[in-house]
Amino acid sequence: MKFVRFVWQGEVALGLLSRDEQFVLSLTAVARVTGRDFPFTTLEQYLAYRLPYEAWVEWIARRYHERGDFEELQVPYAVVRILSPLAQPPTLRDGYAFRQHVEAARRSRGLPMVPEFDQFPVFYFSNPFAVTGPGPIYVEERHLEKLDFELEVAVVLGKSGRNIPAQRADEYIFGYLLMNDWSARALQAAEMKLNLGPAKGKDFATSLGPWVVTPDELAPYETAPPSGHVGRTYRIALQAELNNQPISYGYLSDMSWTFAEILERVSYGVEVRPGEVIGSGTVGTGCLLEINSTRRLEDPTATERWLQVGDEVLLIGQELGMLRNTICRA
Repeated sequence: MKFVRFVWQGEVALGLLSRDEQFVLSLTAVARVTGRDFPFTTLEQYLAYRLPYEAWVEWIARRYHERGDFEELQVPYAVVRILSPLAQPPTLRDGYAFRQHVEAARRSRGLPMVPEFDQFPVFYFSNPFAVTGPGPIYVEERHLEKLDFELEVAVVLGKSGRNIPAQRADEYIFGYLLMNDWSARALQAAEMKLNLGPAKGKDFATSLGPWVVTPDELAPYETAPPSGHVGRTYRIALQAELNNQPISYGYLSDMSWTFAEILERVSYGVEVRPGEVIGSGTVGTGCLLEINSTRRLEDPTATERWLQVGDEVLLIGQELGMLRNTICRA
C-alpha cells in the first residue's frame, strides 16, 4: 500500500494512492459510506492505534486495488494538496549511512575518513515540529548562508520494541518515504566546531513525502545487503533535480549500513514506538556540499553553488514518488 495525506475541499484526510499513482482515496470518505469510524488524519495517529483498524484498511485496499471498488470516491492526485504523511512524528532521527557522502563531507572540512564509520551506524536527532511535506520551505536569513538540500530515504516504524536485533529489525519497519534534510551549512560548520550537533544548521525544516510505501510494494527491488551486513536492501534509483536540472543520482542499496542495523543501534537501551522516523543519511552526490567539494577537487577556482530564494528542489525515487519544494523567505 501507499499511504498519502492530503487536503481536499477543506478536509485533511489520510488515504490510499491508486496503483497508477493518479488518484487518492480518502479512508475517511470510505468510512462514511461504509458506516465505519476512521478517526485518523495523520499516519502517526493511525500507527499508534491501528490494531482495531488494520484489517479494515487492508480490506479496503484489496477492494480498491483489485476490484476497483470505491472509485466513485477517489479524487485525482493532481488536484489535491499533498501534505507530509506524518504531521509530527514522535521522534525524527537521521542516519549517516552512505560512505561516499561521509567521505566527501569530511573532506570538505579538511578531515580524513574515520575508522569508526565501519564499526557502528550513527544518527542524530532532528526536530519533529519542523516537518513539512511538498511545497514551500520558509527559511530565515541565516539559513540562506550556504543553504543546502539532502537527498535521503527514511523509514517509519510500525510497532514498539527495545534492544531489537538487526536480524529482526525489518519486522518493525512499516514503510519507506523520501526525505529532504535541509541544511544551513554556514550555521552547521560553525556549531560542529564545538563537537556537538548538528543543531541549528539542521532543525529548521525536514521535508517528508509525498507518500509512505509499505515493504511489500518494494519486493521486486530487493537485493543482497552489503557483504558482512544484514537487513532488507532495495535497489531503488534515486535522483535530485535543482530547477529542473538533474544534479544527483544514486541507489538506496548504496547504503553501507542497512536500516535494520541502524534500528538495532537506535533501539539499544531505549524503546522505539510506532510513527518514529529514521532517515538514511545523504545519498552519495545528494547535496550541494558534496557536489561543490568534488568540483573544487577538479578545479580549485570553481564557484560554489548554494540554494537561493525561488530555487526548486525535486527528489525522485522509484515507487517513492516525487518530493518537490521551493525555497521561500520567511
